[in-house]
Amino acid sequence: MHRTGHYGVALAVYAPIGAVVSAAGFESLAVAGGVVAVGGAMTPDLDLRVPGISHRGITHTVWFALAAGVLLGIAGYAVDSVAAGVVGALAGVVLVGAHLLADALTPMGIRPFAPINGREYSLDVTTASNPVANYTLLAAGVLVAVGTLVLVRGGA
Repeated sequence: MHRTGHYGVALAVYAPIGAVVSAAGFESLAVAGGVVAVGGAMTPDLDLRVPGISHRGITHTVWFALAAGVLLGIAGYAVDSVAAGVVGALAGVVLVGAHLLADALTPMGIRPFAPINGREYSLDVTTASNPVANYTLLAAGVLVAVGTLVLVRGGA
């Protein structure tokens, strides 16, 4: 998928996490986690700019998602608190996991467990460059995020 689609999927995936964090009384952390998850949604595609790393290779695996979660969890804890560490870890996993989910919609698919298991996963729903699909994912992400916010706020 392209940037707009990845942002939408990241919004949709992070929204329930943000809702729980917000409902627990950590509104600022909920927003910060969302900014990190959505703002970092294109991180796995850094492989396009790094020589020697194939596209949809190691940066498109669950191992990379776990590494992002650990790094952002440590950063959140170091900067603020245990709660910030937990939200950072969740945001790190979401920013990569949502990217993988969006890429799994394409015919090219992903190999999320490589190099341990090279099985490819593809739902083959749309091409990555389809503008209608990308903007639909963005709109869906916004709707999920807004709907979740309304639910957390009690409809007010």
